[in-house]
Amino acid sequence: MKDLNEILGMASRVQEELQRAQDNLDKLEVEGAAGGGLVKVKASAKGRILGVSIDDSLLAPSEKQMLEDLVTAAFNDARKKADEVSNAEMGKMTAGLPLPPGFKLPF
Repeated sequence: MKDLNEILGMASRVQEELQRAQDNLDKLEVEGAAGGGLVKVKASAKGRILGVSIDDSLLAPSEKQMLEDLVTAAFNDARKKADEVSNAEMGKMTAGLPLPPGFKLPF
């Protein structure tokens, strides 16, 4: 029975560590950019959008479609970077755990 108690204790510690890692992801920031930096989006590594920066040159009515496209591209770039940081951080936490290849944690 001692082995079962050790396993349960280890599972509890791993769960606590994973929760701390998840909490930390909201503190890590990434920046997505489009149009050579004319549009920038800041996001947390969890994907929460923190801010948008748009260069003044794109604020002309004739640039509306381009601005919309660049904002979309910058959001997607920020999301991609947030996913990369999140995966790297969670990979650190799950290193050494006997998880099957491709296993996704439920958070």
